[in-house]
Amino acid sequence: MKNWLLTGLLFMIVSTVFSQGKVTGTITDGTNSLPGANVSIKGSSAAATTDFDGKFTLESQSGTGELVITYLGYNTQTVKFSVSGGATTDLGMILLESNSNQLEEIVVKSGVIDIAKDRKTPVAVSTIKAAEIREKLGSQEFPEILKSTPSVYASKAGGGFGDSRIAIRGFDQKNIAVMINGVPVNDMENSSVYWSNWAGLSDVTSAMQVQRGLGASKLAISSVGGTINVVTKTSDMKEGGSVSSSFGNDSYLKTQASYNTGVMKNGLSASVLFSRTAGDGYVDGTKFEGYNYFMAFGYKINDKHNIQFTFTGAPQWHNQRSTSPYLTDFLKFGSNGSTPNIKYNSDWGLRNGEEASLKTNYYHKPVMSFNYDYDINETTKFSAVVYGSWGRGGGTSSNGGIKGQNPYTVPTATRANDLRTADGLINFDLIQAWNSGQATAIGTRTPNASGAYQNSTATGSATALGTGITQYASVNSHNWYGTVLDLNKKLSDNFELNFGIEGRTYNAVHYQNLTDLFGATNYLDVTNKSGDGVTPIQTVLSTTYAAKPSGNPFVSTDYQERLGYSYDSKVNYYGAFTQLEYTVGDLSAFLQGAVSQQGYKRQDHFNYATTNPLSNTDFKYLTGGDVKAGLNYNINEHHNVFVNGGFYSKQPFFTAVYTNNLSVVNDNVTNEKVKAIELGYGFRSGIFNANLNAYYTTWDDRFTTGTEANQAENPGGFYTFSGVNEMHKGLELDVTAKVLTKLKLNGMISVGDWKYNGNATSNRFDASNNPFPGGTAQTLYLDGVKVGNNAQTTMALGAAYEILNGLNVDANLNYSEKLFGNISPTSFASATNKGAMELPGFATTDAGVSYKWNLGQKLGALNFRLNVNNVFDKIFMNESFTNIFADDIKTAATGTTPAVTYAQAGALYNGVATANRVYFGYGRTWNFSLRYDF
Repeated sequence: MKNWLLTGLLFMIVSTVFSQGKVTGTITDGTNSLPGANVSIKGSSAAATTDFDGKFTLESQSGTGELVITYLGYNTQTVKFSVSGGATTDLGMILLESNSNQLEEIVVKSGVIDIAKDRKTPVAVSTIKAAEIREKLGSQEFPEILKSTPSVYASKAGGGFGDSRIAIRGFDQKNIAVMINGVPVNDMENSSVYWSNWAGLSDVTSAMQVQRGLGASKLAISSVGGTINVVTKTSDMKEGGSVSSSFGNDSYLKTQASYNTGVMKNGLSASVLFSRTAGDGYVDGTKFEGYNYFMAFGYKINDKHNIQFTFTGAPQWHNQRSTSPYLTDFLKFGSNGSTPNIKYNSDWGLRNGEEASLKTNYYHKPVMSFNYDYDINETTKFSAVVYGSWGRGGGTSSNGGIKGQNPYTVPTATRANDLRTADGLINFDLIQAWNSGQATAIGTRTPNASGAYQNSTATGSATALGTGITQYASVNSHNWYGTVLDLNKKLSDNFELNFGIEGRTYNAVHYQNLTDLFGATNYLDVTNKSGDGVTPIQTVLSTTYAAKPSGNPFVSTDYQERLGYSYDSKVNYYGAFTQLEYTVGDLSAFLQGAVSQQGYKRQDHFNYATTNPLSNTDFKYLTGGDVKAGLNYNINEHHNVFVNGGFYSKQPFFTAVYTNNLSVVNDNVTNEKVKAIELGYGFRSGIFNANLNAYYTTWDDRFTTGTEANQAENPGGFYTFSGVNEMHKGLELDVTAKVLTKLKLNGMISVGDWKYNGNATSNRFDASNNPFPGGTAQTLYLDGVKVGNNAQTTMALGAAYEILNGLNVDANLNYSEKLFGNISPTSFASATNKGAMELPGFATTDAGVSYKWNLGQKLGALNFRLNVNNVFDKIFMNESFTNIFADDIKTAATGTTPAVTYAQAGALYNGVATANRVYFGYGRTWNFSLRYDF
């Protein structure tokens, strides 16, 4: 019996051994291997993770089974296998699909787009994919999708459609490079980015990558704080389309339709999209309407040649809240004097019962690009892009006055503003009646000697009854063309070299025109002195132009009558760049350099006689450039470290070269200098990813101007300041985790210390831009003052859970603090200043639920999405334009009465003095969307 049992046991052991086998394979996303992916055998405890090359090996106790492969950010994959007799089965390459659009799958196939690669490019980077943008953005502004990114602060600003703004590491969007398919779109005069001009960008974005710091772009661009790379759809996306509709609070309604042909047999492909968005706006008096169109055409000539053409634009108009109200006004028109009306807007009112606004923005700025890529051979590639952009539009404001008042006259204790209603709105009906000579509650206007009701910049007085109020627009009409040529050469297995050239030319026409006379007969302008350069030409204007964008992006505006100012600004830019990349084993490094010449030219049609050389200046050229280097080392499949640093000599804005709105070149103009260094650490696994970054950036020689303090001695004079420097340093941590198969978590925390570094001194000029002798140079006591208007500490925590197949819920908590008032450096002329006022920190919660209903392979899918932003209706201030402290004097001492501070007078809201001018963020908003994909 014992021998029989031993023989049987030996037979079972041998049988088990021979039934075992090994399963191997490589996990990839089609472009890169995926180290740290989890691989397990379904129904057993056998599991492994992939190595740095994405390879795995598993021992199977059975002859057949299923592998379950999971990796953060990708769909779970199940693969069947079979082994026998102790053999090894190699499953080869196993492709994982991203759970949203993967960046490498959808970019324009062009070498001019600088996309950072994980664990290779040594920069701090975050990538937002199309699926997340489409789901979570909803009715929010495009920059707000980035608010959970480290060191990013996104604000609604005034709250108008497209008026939001973004800052990275404490630098505003004038110092953030925004790129669309490798094309820079920051304004060439002042580097501004107006998101209302790109209101439809979210519809056509395939992915958006944010590189914080100087970034990895080969071009010499304004990436002081970071670079936002927006990659749009391409014509060669797979065949199909979608139709969608979204509605939400305050009559928000958006409709959209798109279609892609895919690459046809003849190599041609096309993609088109059209959408319309309209609503009343969350803030009172901010009605809007916008359209978006996108066309892409491609032709894959053969395996070596590929062409892509895109044309996209978003004509829009929207009423604004561009005047930040006093905190006292928010409280006055709120509830019980203690709960502010955060929707209050001082820029609008009712006109014949319909919404009217003094502040309307209207613009149409399409961009066209033609990309050509040529694979010359296995080691050499050539890429080129030629692009153009045409901007037409402007923004409205008002001038003049009635009996010495205008709608923005600050009310006094003895007289309320007659031009506003009891609820703080502009009384457009009264203005219309007064301007046209009708009897009103405040009297009747008198015509001039010719019987006309003529407006001008004059505000009149209580006894001078001939003036009125006018609405005008400040127009910017520009043409912008450019090209980037890039040659990539693989020198060896380890070295790769890029070099190329770029050029841009920009011509803008600036002037003002009439948009509404509010019933007046005409308008008298006396700003044109082009006759002899001294004597104003009296010009009577009566033609008004609608504050609405033209559907024709190439329309000329030369026919329009002008007032206020009229000048052309021209900017030329030429640059060359090169980048050397080195890769060996786990080490990758790059060295990049760029040099550029930027020229500035001004042609003034109002301030100078046509015979004066200043009426049409020569180009003033300034040289700039940058040098950057970085190194990344992959310690193993889980850990990597990197370092990068650089120096950037940044040419100043147009207004720094031609100050005081005149054509005299500022001889003291100098480039701004940016120096940065950054360290980073990354961890990757199948269930947990983390990035830790530390950065230090200095920004020296910022151009700053100030108004002459002694106007009696130097009327119209001004100061320029040298030595306005900033220092930005901080830490950033972001993590993602796949705790369960259906539960994903994400979080981040960023802590910054952004402040002015040292004091600044002034240079004094007269009204004609000539150095002004005499007087004492002014000092700005800025050392240690905090940089304002951006939260220096931000945190985020989010979760997403799949309840059922296709049904998902998600929520995200964002917290901001160390938010200081938006200071003007010229306000710090006293050595005893208190610095920047701090606003209270705040937290908001956003949540959403989505459901995808697959109708079948041929029928497509229905997608439902509900977003609720600021779920708990948190009231918070997200910007302040003044720095009035609680212990500042509210009422000065008189006689025996002591001075009273704002705190002593109880004139505070949440610890903030009510004399400050602020913006509140949005309360609770929602939107629901339905999309059919086919």
